[in-house]
Amino acid sequence: MYEKKDNKPSEAASRLTALSELGEFGLIDRLTRNVVIHHPETLKGIGDDAAVIATGDKVLLFSTDLLVEGIHFDLTYMPFRHLGYKAAVVNISDIAAMNGIPRQMTVSLAVSSRFSAEALDELYAGILMACNKYKVDLVGGDTSSNVKGLTISVSIIGDAQKEEVVYRSGAGAGDLLCVTGDLGSAYIGLLILEREKSVFRADPNMQPELTGFDYQIGRQLRPEARTDIRNLLIGLGVKPTSMIDISDGLASEILHICKQSAVGCKLFEGKIPIDPYTTELAKEYKIIPSVAALSGGEDYELLFTVKQEDYEKIRDVGGISIIGHMTAASEGKYMITPDGKNVPLSAQGWDGMRGK
Repeated sequence: MYEKKDNKPSEAASRLTALSELGEFGLIDRLTRNVVIHHPETLKGIGDDAAVIATGDKVLLFSTDLLVEGIHFDLTYMPFRHLGYKAAVVNISDIAAMNGIPRQMTVSLAVSSRFSAEALDELYAGILMACNKYKVDLVGGDTSSNVKGLTISVSIIGDAQKEEVVYRSGAGAGDLLCVTGDLGSAYIGLLILEREKSVFRADPNMQPELTGFDYQIGRQLRPEARTDIRNLLIGLGVKPTSMIDISDGLASEILHICKQSAVGCKLFEGKIPIDPYTTELAKEYKIIPSVAALSGGEDYELLFTVKQEDYEKIRDVGGISIIGHMTAASEGKYMITPDGKNVPLSAQGWDGMRGK
C-alpha cells in the first residue's frame, strides 16, 4: 500500500526565502556576499554602474544588462526598432554614469519561434542606430532559442583615464546634489501607453489616442544617454564626487549614493525638475508630480554630487538643477517639502523581483 503523504511543507522548505522578500538589490547583495577579488587590476567590482579594470594608461569600464519580455518591455506598444535602440542606450548610460566614454558592445538574444527574421532585423536596426549615434562598435554576441518570448542581453565596454572615473561612493557631507534634464516624463509616458493598451484590449477597432504626448512617450520608448555631460563638466572645470544614472527613480538612486558614500541627504521637493506638461498629466492621473520623478524611473538622466566650491560654476548652467545637498549619515535621508516638512526618503521605484 502507498502511504498517505502529508502535503504540508517541510520544515526546511518553510525556511526558504522568497525572492520577493529580498527585492532586486537585496538579492544582489545576497548572491555577491562571498565574492572575492583575485586580481589587482580589478579596481571596482560589483556595486556601481560599471566594473572598473586597470589596463595600462586607462581603465576599462564594463557593464551588462538583461531585458526580458513581459518584465522590462511590452511588445504591445514597444516597436522593435525602439526596443533595440533602448536596449543599447540603457547600457551606454551606465558608462556615462561612470564619467567614461562608451566604445564597444555585444548583444545576445534568446528568441522564440513566434518572432520573424524581419522583426529581429528591426530590433538590430534600432541597436545599430544607437551605436551609430553614440559612436559605439557592435563587436559580437550570441543567439539562442527560447521557449517563450524574447530576452536581450547587452554588454558594453568603455574607458576613461583612471583619475576621470566617478564612483557612487565619493560623495561627502556638504556636497551639492545635482541632476540633469527633467524627471518623471518616462513614467507618465508608460501610463499613457498602458491606458491605450487597455482601451485596445477592450475594443481592438479603437485607434490609440497618442497625439500630443510625443515627449512623454518618447522618453519611455526611446530614451537618450547623457554622454554629453562628461564634456560639459570638463569644460566647466568640475569633476563630480559621485554619480549614477536614473533608471529606477530619483529616490532609489539618491539612496544608492547615500549607501555607497556613507552619507545622508536633504532633497528639496520644489527643486526637482519636471516638465510642465508632465506636471499637468500627472495631476490628471491623480499622481503628485514629484512622485512620478521620485519613483517612476527610466529617465536615464544623471544624478551627481559636486563640491560646494563648484556652486558658482554650475548654478546657471542650463539643463543642470541643484536639488539638495548631502549631510552626515547621522542626519538621515530626507526630502524637504515646499512647506518645510521633513519626509524620510524611501525607494518606491521599479523592483523586478517584487514586480513593482
